Amino acid sequence: MQALLQFFDIVLHVDKYLTPILQQYGGVTYLFMSLLIFCETGLVVTPFLPGDSVIFALGALAATGGLDLGLLALVLMSAAVFGNVVNYAIGRKLGPAVFRSESSRLFKREYLERAHSFYEKYGALAVILGRFMPIIRTFVPFVAGIGKMSYGRYSLFNFIGSVSWVALFLLGGYFFGALPFVQRNFGVVALGIIVISLIPPFVTAIKVRLGSRK
Repeated sequence: MQALLQFFDIVLHVDKYLTPILQQYGGVTYLFMSLLIFCETGLVVTPFLPGDSVIFALGALAATGGLDLGLLALVLMSAAVFGNVVNYAIGRKLGPAVFRSESSRLFKREYLERAHSFYEKYGALAVILGRFMPIIRTFVPFVAGIGKMSYGRYSLFNFIGSVSWVALFLLGGYFFGALPFVQRNFGVVALGIIVISLIPPFVTAIKVRLGSRK
C-alpha cells in the first residue's frame, strides 16, 4: 500500500522529483528520461509509467533554463518512436500466443482487449490517437504487431503520433508549466491531464461493451 501511495505521489508531483535528479546527474537526466519514455511504450509490461506528466514537467524545467528544449525534443521523440517499434516487433513475434491466453502474469487481458477494440475501430489511425492515451498507448503497437500491419505503414503513423505527442506535452510544459498557478497546483494539472487522456478509451470501451450485448 505504501509503495502504491508513493507511486501516485510521484505521478502527481513529478516536478519536485525531477529537480533533484537534474541537480545530481546533470546531462545524464536526458538519458534517464528517454529510458522512461522508451519503457512506457516499448516494454509492454510498463503501461503505468507517467509519460504525459513527465514530459510536461520536463518542458517546464526547460522554460527555466534547466534543460535544453531542442535536445529534450530530440531524445524524447526518438525514445517514443523506437519504443513503439520494439513494442510492435514483440506483438508481431509473441502476440498471437499471448492474446489467446486466458490469463497471463505479464499481460493484463483486459488492457489487451481494450486496445484491440480501439485498434479494430480506428485502424491505422489508432496508432496516432492511441499515443495520447495512457495504458492504451502501450498496447496499441503490440496489437498492431499482432494484426501484422505493414511495417512501412505502421512506421509512418508511429512517427506522426510519437512526434505529435512529445511536442504537445513538451511545449505545453514549456509555455504553461512555469506559470505560478501551475507550479502551485502541479498535482491538479497532472491529474487533469490523466483524466482527460483516459476519457476516449473509456468511452470506446463502453461502446464496445454495449455493442457486444446487442
